[in-house]
Amino acid sequence: MPEEKRTYFFANWKMYLNHEESLALAHAIANDLGDVSSATKMVLFPNALSVVDVKKAVENSPIEVGAQNVYWIGKGGCTGEISPTMYKEVGATYALIGHSERRHLFQETNHQVRQKLEAALDAGLTPVLCVGETMKERDEGQTEEVLEAQLRSAFTDVSWPKELPLIVAYEPVWAISKGRGKEDMGKHCEPEEAGRVGGLVKHFVKGLLPGVSETVFLFGGSVRPTTVAGYLREPKIQGVLVGAASTHLESWKEIVQHVI
Repeated sequence: MPEEKRTYFFANWKMYLNHEESLALAHAIANDLGDVSSATKMVLFPNALSVVDVKKAVENSPIEVGAQNVYWIGKGGCTGEISPTMYKEVGATYALIGHSERRHLFQETNHQVRQKLEAALDAGLTPVLCVGETMKERDEGQTEEVLEAQLRSAFTDVSWPKELPLIVAYEPVWAISKGRGKEDMGKHCEPEEAGRVGGLVKHFVKGLLPGVSETVFLFGGSVRPTTVAGYLREPKIQGVLVGAASTHLESWKEIVQHVI
């Protein structure tokens, strides 16, 4: 059966934290926020080297751990890659698929994203499909076209397991900061716009996978303690995918405690 309705708080630590910092933050989060209710789903996405120990740090809490990226081949001569099966074996339960940085910094194509999504499903991980348009695409009025293309490539003819929630995270590339300073801040995506896109995404997915009862829609455009409440008030948004602000205990607590 699909998961009960809840609010999702996903923390993508990217490459901000080293191993010791990741463990320290994981222990602190487990101590301070480990009593989250069943109405909240919290998942931490540490760097690949820290997944095992972060999983141990939160094992006595309902907090889960996911992979920031996976490869689509289960085993073999793929130097430097990590398969979904390997992540599953060490306790990961989720995987980010097609994150905006993977698409735009590492030139991942829609086809490669599809391969990773299928591999994650085969391994029993819950994929979190990330979609979003660039500023140029937005300015040219191509938002809906880009999102539909990304969703069609990912979900057409996919057999979605009934026990896994279908999660899509909207990351408008034009609204994502680079995490270095005020000069690198992205433009602000208003909650109403994020909610409008949520409606579009749910509509597209329903057409592609009519057997899926609900699409869980997350917003991931530089979410901060001062902005999260506006997004969570939107009925089409079920949670947030947070980058830099999730790497500091106090700001993460401020974000999560909007529900807790």
